[in-house]
Amino acid sequence: MFIANENRYETMVYNRCGKSGLKLPAVSLGLWQNFGYKDNFENMERMCHTAFNLGITHFDIANNYGNPYNGSAEENFCRIMERGLGAYRDELIISTKAGYDMWPGPYGDKNGSRKYLTASLDQSLKRLGLDYVDIFYHHVFDPNTPLEETALALDNAVRQGKALYVGISNYNKKQTAEMIDIFRELKTPFVVNQPSYSMLNRWIEDDKLYDFAEQEGFGLAVFSPLYQGFLTDRYLNGVPEDSRVGKGRTWIGGELNEAMLAKLNALNEVAKERGQKLSQLALSWVLRDRKVTTVLIGASRPEQIIENAEAVKKMDFTSEELQKIEEILAK
Repeated sequence: MFIANENRYETMVYNRCGKSGLKLPAVSLGLWQNFGYKDNFENMERMCHTAFNLGITHFDIANNYGNPYNGSAEENFCRIMERGLGAYRDELIISTKAGYDMWPGPYGDKNGSRKYLTASLDQSLKRLGLDYVDIFYHHVFDPNTPLEETALALDNAVRQGKALYVGISNYNKKQTAEMIDIFRELKTPFVVNQPSYSMLNRWIEDDKLYDFAEQEGFGLAVFSPLYQGFLTDRYLNGVPEDSRVGKGRTWIGGELNEAMLAKLNALNEVAKERGQKLSQLALSWVLRDRKVTTVLIGASRPEQIIENAEAVKKMDFTSEELQKIEEILAK
């Protein structure tokens, strides 16, 4: 039986999700990779227990997470809950998403229809063994479904007691603004957008979504803050065969050229000067001005979670450090 560390809340930082009453840990655990059918269950369980013992209360999943078949990450998380973590259900924030291809036919492909979102959430709750999730996201903007229909489906999930809050993911500023107008009319508890964001991927700054979140009072839960593992020490000396790039499991592998390696090594020197690892620097930088509510990290072993959670201890930067980072990133 799992017994959680009684000191688990002493060092983690918790940020309010926009203007809502919900707080999320500055570091959250995403179950996109390494929680599938063929992955080692004992390792998954250790990772979840390690995360919770560090005060990481937010576990982020989606209907299509898991390999080789969709939904296996939710099923594995259900087993972890049943084997002990579930005793702490009221201390957990569990989120799931729907929007990408899930099952055959026109009602389970990539879309935002009421039919798909309703059916998918019902399936997710069964796989998770839960009565409700804390946050239910529409996973990706669908240009072929009216935003009103998608918003009503999310709102309905809350009214049915199947979700406490709703969110959207991979929506830009314009799309988000349109959804907010509908959510306000419906009085839907919309609290968060989940975009990609990192030192090497700053589109939400250019798009103005970054500032818009603060203005409108919703949170940002950002994924890929380590840019598919680039912003770790794994690639400082080349490409290891067992890495995601080495295995061909990332679509950005072609970006790992000599210029990128030079940039990563320069950032690593800044990290050393701050007493951090490169990954910790990258996470601290994303959290630097508190506009980002939480960073969603992935992991393949518990030690990575321990290392990444340390980032919350050094989220402050001097102006000189920020200027140096900007100069490196501009090269």
